[in-house]
Amino acid sequence: MKRVLITGMSGVGKTSLLHELAARGYRTVDTDYGDYCETVDGETLWHEGGIDALLADDSGEHRGVLFVQGTTRNQVAFYPRFDHIVLLSAPAEVLVERLTTRTNNPYGKDPAELAETLDYLETVEPLLRAAATLEVVTTVTVERVADLVLEHVL
Repeated sequence: MKRVLITGMSGVGKTSLLHELAARGYRTVDTDYGDYCETVDGETLWHEGGIDALLADDSGEHRGVLFVQGTTRNQVAFYPRFDHIVLLSAPAEVLVERLTTRTNNPYGKDPAELAETLDYLETVEPLLRAAATLEVVTTVTVERVADLVLEHVL
């Protein structure tokens, strides 16, 4: 089974991409939900046991490609377990518009959260870019983003 990490800042379209990939029949896991994260000293990190079990699953029912979405400081420990690391990105003004108007997730509506995301755009995104095997700028339709990702990983 191929394992693909979908990562990027809040508002780039990671969840939308997962929904599109799932609609196309691919297995997707959003690590923002379930037992995949834990809070340590106020910071959300991947729960190593949960992520380890997810990536170790080679059961016959899960052949093909597994798309895992997440962005945490400790994800780098799992990079060797992924076949591809896909960075989704978007210009700051696009992120601001998406975060302040989206209705499926409250994160980013608070001015402090929005400022944090814009800071991460400058400090964290370059680190993600350095590890990525593909970067897709998500100013195109989610269907086109999915096409580009699938062309890269299949």
